[in-house]
Amino acid sequence: MPVFQFNPPERFVAGTVGQPGDRTFFLQAVGEGRITSVVLEKSQVEALATRIEELLEEVHRRFGAPPDDVAPPEDDGPLQQPIEQDFRVGTLALAWDAEVARVIIEAQEIDETATEELVEDDDEEELEVFAEEAPAHRDVLRVYLRPGEARAFAGRALKVVSAGRPDCPLCGRPLDPNGHICARQNGYRPDRLV
Repeated sequence: MPVFQFNPPERFVAGTVGQPGDRTFFLQAVGEGRITSVVLEKSQVEALATRIEELLEEVHRRFGAPPDDVAPPEDDGPLQQPIEQDFRVGTLALAWDAEVARVIIEAQEIDETATEELVEDDDEEELEVFAEEAPAHRDVLRVYLRPGEARAFAGRALKVVSAGRPDCPLCGRPLDPNGHICARQNGYRPDRLV
């Protein structure tokens, strides 16, 4: 099991490739002359960003302001090239290391056999978003961030998620550039009358 560890990374961001409605989401860590890019779902990016903010609020509540809580300059740049998928993320883990005042983010490779079993069982089970331990046979991306860096990562990640297609004000589903058939309007669109 390769562990792609960055302690600390030169850059750690969430980003996308493709047009809204057909985007692939990545976490990308850069450091020591290497780039690690892992693919994950939009919902995982959003959940990770939200959980980071919650974790930092809890740390502040329990221990006071962390010593390295300085935000780095805003990073709105594109993902670094070349973008080569190292693995697809199945599970994300998040922790706080109080000794060194760092947020630890761990992205674990998806277990394809578990996914196949879920499809075969059809029990409406979902893959875990956060887990306690990493299985020994999967690839892992592990990143250590200062609190300010983690907060900046979460802010960018939420911007990336919200930069997709706008939601329909009636049904809440994403609007395509050409519109969509809205269930709340029974599919009726006056501009389609001939």
